[in-house]
Amino acid sequence: MSDVHALKFFISIINEYHTMITSHKSRGSIAEQKASSFLQAQGLRLKAHNFYCRYGEIDLIMEDNKEIVFVEVRMRSKTHFGDALESIDHHKQRKLIKSAIFYLQSEKLIDKVNCRFDVIGFSNSHIDWIKDAFSYE
Repeated sequence: MSDVHALKFFISIINEYHTMITSHKSRGSIAEQKASSFLQAQGLRLKAHNFYCRYGEIDLIMEDNKEIVFVEVRMRSKTHFGDALESIDHHKQRKLIKSAIFYLQSEKLIDKVNCRFDVIGFSNSHIDWIKDAFSYE
């Protein structure tokens, strides 16, 4: 294979990878929008979305009757690898908890509000809302 052909092949692989990543991110963004709308229809109030800090990212931060709700949004097109909750392992939970603590400290809310961790799972056209999916203690 000539250098020109090798370069064209490499560029095509990079473009396919970029398309795949962009598609995955846009599907995630759509899922987060749907989750936000769903939770707001249930009476929760959106405080922040895609909160980033050095510990990680929180998809949605909502308020439910003065309780802060940290929401992880999961999209599963195939459930043979487990449902949405099963996809959040102990390591991911620790990252979410550390990020939540960082958020509460930055907003000067630590020890002033109750909070919980919910999961919104999308599989096909079904929405699962798991309140108190895991605890921070």
